[in-house]
Parts: sequence; C-alpha cells; structure tokens
Amino acid sequence: MLLKGRHDFRSDTITEPTEAMRRAMYEAEVGDSARGDDPTVAALEEEAAALLGKEAAMLVPSGTMANLVSLLTWVRRGEEVIAEHRAHVVMSEAGSLGGVVGAMVRTIVTPDGILRPEQVEAAVRAPSVLSPRTALLCIENTHNYAGGTVWSVEQVRAAAEAAHRHDVPVHMDGARIFNAAVALGVPAAELAAPVDSLMFCLSKGLSAPVGSLVLGTRAFVEEARKRRQMVGGAMRQAGVLAAAGLVAIRTMVERLAEDHQRARRLAQQLVGVPGIEVGPEPPSNMVMVDVRGTGLSAAEFGERLASGHNVWTLAVAPTVLRFVTHRHVDDSDVDQAARAIRAVAGSRRIGA
Repeated sequence: MLLKGRHDFRSDTITEPTEAMRRAMYEAEVGDSARGDDPTVAALEEEAAALLGKEAAMLVPSGTMANLVSLLTWVRRGEEVIAEHRAHVVMSEAGSLGGVVGAMVRTIVTPDGILRPEQVEAAVRAPSVLSPRTALLCIENTHNYAGGTVWSVEQVRAAAEAAHRHDVPVHMDGARIFNAAVALGVPAAELAAPVDSLMFCLSKGLSAPVGSLVLGTRAFVEEARKRRQMVGGAMRQAGVLAAAGLVAIRTMVERLAEDHQRARRLAQQLVGVPGIEVGPEPPSNMVMVDVRGTGLSAAEFGERLASGHNVWTLAVAPTVLRFVTHRHVDDSDVDQAARAIRAVAGSRRIGA
C-alpha cells in the first residue's frame, strides 16, 4: 500500500492495482507468451488493438521499451528522427535513440509540446548524400514535460499529413493517450487513426502494475516482435500481468476525468499565490508549478514540501515542480498540497 499519510504527487506511475486486477491476476489463464500461446496475453493484445483501431498489438514490460522497439522497427542506424525538444524519447529514455537505435534526433522547440505542420515540413531532410534520411516523426500525446498538453485530433492529423507528404511514417508516444481522449471527449481510436504506430501504458493512470502495448499494422507488429527479442524478448507466463491490463482498459479509462478535475482544483487554489506561477486550467492530470518567485529552486521547494508537510512531488526543471493527480489522490490530498505550497512560499518570502 502507499505510505500512510503521504500526499504523493510524484507520478501516476505509483498507482497500485485495484482489487479487481488482483483477482484477475490470481485467476489468470496462462501459457508461454514467448511461444504465442498465452491466451490472456492474446486477449489483451486483440482488445487493445480493437480499442485503438489498429490491426495488431504487442505487450511489452514498459513504455520505454515500447518506444524503443517501435523506433528500432522504423529506423536504421544513421537515420534521423524528428521530435519535440522535450519529448520523452529525447529526455527520459537514457539516450537509447543514439545508443541503441543508432539514430540522430532533430528536435523542434515549441511552447506547448505540439508540433505544427509547417515545423514538421521544415524539419524533413531533402535527399542528399551528405544528410541523414528522415526516417520517423515521433509525437507525444499527452506531452509529459509540456505539462500534460493534449494534442487534438486535428493537430495529430495535421502533423501526420505533413510527414506523410514526404513518405515519413509517424509514431505516437501515447503513454497517456487515454488522458488525452478523456480530456477531449473523443474515442482514443480517433487520436490514433492518423499515425502509423503508437504505444500506450497500462501502468500509469490506468493503475495496472506492469505493461505497455505497441500497436500498428500486422506487418509492423510482427517486425516489432523481432525487435522486442533483440532487447530482452517476450515474457513467459505474462497472462498474470495481461489480466490486470484487461481490467485496466475495461474499467479505468472513464475515471481519468476525476484526475483531470483534481488537477484543475489544485491549480486554481494556487493562482495568485505570491512567488508562484501556475496556469489555472491544466489540460489533463499534470500541474506545473514554477517557484522561481520564491527564490528557491524546485528541488529545495520540493524538499520543504516533503519534510515539512509530507507532500511529495517532482522537480522537472530548475524552478518547476510537476504535480500529477491519480486515483490515490483525493480532494483532501489536493487541498493539503495547496496549503503546503502556500505555506512554503509564504515562509520563504517572510524569511527572504
């Protein structure tokens, strides 16, 4: 169980499986997933593909592995990937784009994590013996380091069409695609339709303990299975984990709206607090709190929240703290976090 008394906003990855998931895991029918005969894994892959409107899906242990396998499938050594400059594949995957895939990355700076079609067009390399081939456009929805920014269906389509005009395929890091779908009030399949491949995580807001899915055409997924083997292979009796994933996609999507509401509740309580900058309408389940006006770094401010108020968060930039709402955070946790932030900001300004 989560530590008693801790108000933990570090990430939605800390969510624990529900009782229904635990029962499903206990009762799961299993086989050897590496040989393709685990019926529960097969059921999860089929249901996930149908839910996202793709031909096939493949279970892997983590979102980082899902992105890596997808990149390995699309990109060859010495080729180039286009991505937003704060994308997870750039910032938080241990340099696997260069170290494992052997690819270059051409980053695009945006204010909100959303690539405009004209930016994509400008970033695609003209064929030349001197330049790397543009092999892939990678987009992220929701965009983590941009504060949970949501790409609309129209924005996804516009960026994808710009890439496709140059025969460049598009991969979506959709770790939190269901947050985007719920925020927009559209089926996740509509957001997935314009892209050639995508992944999503079971182990964030959906609360499953482990797992992500890679999705695309049958041909893409079959090739991705070979790439999965290169970087660790399939799991064996993975139906134990897939059973929780089935419960997650069947029962945990709609409740993400509660997380979004609580993110707004937190942000609105912080508007106007001296020394604090925050937008009043976070797009999904993340609230970015800039503490530069207090004279403290994000790490220092976060340490005071944890040690003095048992509120836990994450520094994502020198002066920015990220608060992520999830199913283990209720209104009282949000209100405590707001009180703690006001207290730390106030004490710092008094003592400055």
